[in-house]
Amino acid sequence: MAYLIKEDREARIDMSHGSGGRASAKLIDTLFLKHLGNEMLNRGDDCAAFEVGAGRLVMSTDSHVVSPLFFPGGDIGSLAVHGTVNDLAMAGARPLYLSAAFILEEGLPLRELEQIVISMASAAEAAGVRVICGDTKVVEQGKGDGVFITTTGVGVVPPGVMISGDRAQPGDVVLLSGSIGDHGIAILSKRAGLSFETEIESDSAALNALVAQMVQAVPQIHSLRDPTRGGLATTLNELARQSAVGIRLHEAAIPVKPQVAAACELLGLDPMYIANEGKLVAICAAEDAQPLLAVMRAHPLARDAAIIGEVCADPDARVQMQTRYGGARVVDWLAGEQLPRIC
Repeated sequence: MAYLIKEDREARIDMSHGSGGRASAKLIDTLFLKHLGNEMLNRGDDCAAFEVGAGRLVMSTDSHVVSPLFFPGGDIGSLAVHGTVNDLAMAGARPLYLSAAFILEEGLPLRELEQIVISMASAAEAAGVRVICGDTKVVEQGKGDGVFITTTGVGVVPPGVMISGDRAQPGDVVLLSGSIGDHGIAILSKRAGLSFETEIESDSAALNALVAQMVQAVPQIHSLRDPTRGGLATTLNELARQSAVGIRLHEAAIPVKPQVAAACELLGLDPMYIANEGKLVAICAAEDAQPLLAVMRAHPLARDAAIIGEVCADPDARVQMQTRYGGARVVDWLAGEQLPRIC
């Protein structure tokens, strides 16, 4: 890792880094611009000007407060990029630019901050986006838990693509891009010092390339959503409510890794409510389901994609599941918080 300057290797954030003076300028120049710099960010203006091509502009913003800051499979820096890129992609958009605001806690080691920013830069490059404006603030020790990051993204939806959570229709098919619960259990295992025979890693990833291939193959996809906070169960309830429909699931079709299932059983958790950061739910017409599934399984991030249910008419907008044993149960909204501070 390349540090700010040799004598700063043991340095920490202090209140002067948020003063707007020389220390702030040094932090921006020797850390943020060093790793995130591009022709727009390097101008040093309070805003960024950019042009976009044909299509509809979309914008999303997300705050990231994950604890711990570093976890198996990622850290808060890559997570901040993936979270906003994925929110844009769920509209069928091509993400273009990000802004990033950092709330830094006094005492945060500069080497940790630089590791986070390097991770963020790497994730942005891999996703094909650039950070073109940002901000930093410093709070007193004990009031910030290391670092909080807020990212806002802008993207463009190609002409003719209309993907929204209110477009699911009875008769549609529900697809899931892969196993659920990986991110939340990875965070919990690191936070609680738990170990399993096989390490559980977060699935945190940018989904825009996968979505681009899906939209190219089936531009008439009705709905897309990434099941993050609240897990798959909450996401499906959101979609059912938005579209005023019901959803029927098949428990045996929902992929869950054995080590995640074992961890959930040990801890008394339901993987349906555990957060994910690299999975998506797609809803499409029945005739488009198999072509869409084939495209998803051909992509490295969706090799375990599956058809997990169908949309039905239901004035109460319920999500119901056929269990492995032939029974049925309602999959309700998450009540309370199973795992706080995971995204």
